[in-house]
Amino acid sequence: MNQPALQTRTEQRQHQTLTPRLQHAVRLLQLSSLDFAQEVQDAMGKNPFLEIDESPDQPAAGSEDNHAAAPLAAPDAPAAEAPSSGSDADADAAWERENWQSAGGSGNSASSSGDTDGVMEMVAADVDLRQQLHGQINVMPLTDRDRVLVCAIIESLDDDGYLRLPLEELAALAELDPAVEECEMNTALKLVQSLDPCGVGARNVSECLLLQLECIDDPVDRELARRIISEQLDRLAQRDINGLARVFEREPSHIEAVCERIRHLDPRPGWRFGSSHVHFVVPDVIVKKVRGQWAAQLNPAVVPKVRLNRVYAELFQQHRNAKHAELAAHLQEARWTVRNVEQRFSTILLVAEAILKRQRHFLEYGPLAMKPLGLREIADEVGLHESTVSRVTNNKYMATPSGVFELKYFFSRAMPTASGGACSATAIRGVIQDMIAAENPMDPLSDAEIARQLARQGLTVARRTVTKYRQMLKVPAVERRRKHSA
Repeated sequence: MNQPALQTRTEQRQHQTLTPRLQHAVRLLQLSSLDFAQEVQDAMGKNPFLEIDESPDQPAAGSEDNHAAAPLAAPDAPAAEAPSSGSDADADAAWERENWQSAGGSGNSASSSGDTDGVMEMVAADVDLRQQLHGQINVMPLTDRDRVLVCAIIESLDDDGYLRLPLEELAALAELDPAVEECEMNTALKLVQSLDPCGVGARNVSECLLLQLECIDDPVDRELARRIISEQLDRLAQRDINGLARVFEREPSHIEAVCERIRHLDPRPGWRFGSSHVHFVVPDVIVKKVRGQWAAQLNPAVVPKVRLNRVYAELFQQHRNAKHAELAAHLQEARWTVRNVEQRFSTILLVAEAILKRQRHFLEYGPLAMKPLGLREIADEVGLHESTVSRVTNNKYMATPSGVFELKYFFSRAMPTASGGACSATAIRGVIQDMIAAENPMDPLSDAEIARQLARQGLTVARRTVTKYRQMLKVPAVERRRKHSA
């Protein structure tokens, strides 16, 4: 009788893991340069071995061991912590060999602008909406009672300049004796609505636009605009010119001209004052043409000016003992921070140069010359993992003579052409934009007609894809682009 055989199968699997330090480096890599600079600034505030590099002729992020900065390795590569024995410099070097790929890059940075003392004193302070209105009220001859009511309305305005609270509630909050009457609140509201900016104090969009109609000189157009705003605001928002022409029995060209005047009014007058909270894009790489060749360089303004404090490091090495474990961790973290700055910007520059090499025709001829480009193509050239290239191109910007573009802008999938070649999606969007710019305003191109014209040029693009690209270009639909002849 055959006995069942017992078989033991041993499977060995190789798992790829990331050390906490490398995970932290990968997270920092995908930050924008402004956020990364803030992270470095926070580290400098906590680490006594880090200091600001104030020497204008030295690199901003210099390594104590004078190692050439290497670009980031693939974050999916196996990683292991360096042994703790031996000197900190040797341990850091061992860790770096394990976790960073040596690709011959170099840290390229420079110091930013110098002394800025007194500059902030020359910057005009922001004046918000309420300060603007109070300044006008203060020069008006008002009674104390009227001033209280007017100030109560001003303080109740939102950032758009609208009054969202009912007048009855504001009258109760004023707590005046005798009690505030409705006519007093209406008078105070009219006074606020007469202030600059025009349209402030309105309780809805319609009232806000009506308050601004005095800028229309022609009384006929002004009356027609008043009726459109009061009676057909929905059609105005939908740009239903033909519908408005039927309702008011006017020529479509006349309706369109009046609607164009209305669209020049300001539906949010409060936005003219106060801080606009505009977030400016600071390019990480600057591209210039030098001796007929396009060259990329790091923007020195985004590279943190940080270095290792050698005096503190040498003193610690001379007097270290087992009681100084926390300082030893700070020193190791300081070395890692300095190297991370070098390697981060070396990686960004390396990827930017690879992109520039393939998309130089874009700089010469514009979006129509953009070539299809994938992350893998760049990753293979620079010797990085595809996910690393993706992180490098996230929130990183390149300044060119044609404008500032995110690095991701230069990547687009290949779309086949009738001739058997390939065309980038960016180039197709450029063709669509040129078609719309050259169209007849009286008979604009529909998305289907654009798709047919692209097909005649050898570009097979579906109508829904044309719609998607048009929306990406922030171009309105065909009916909203249509103009009516006089």
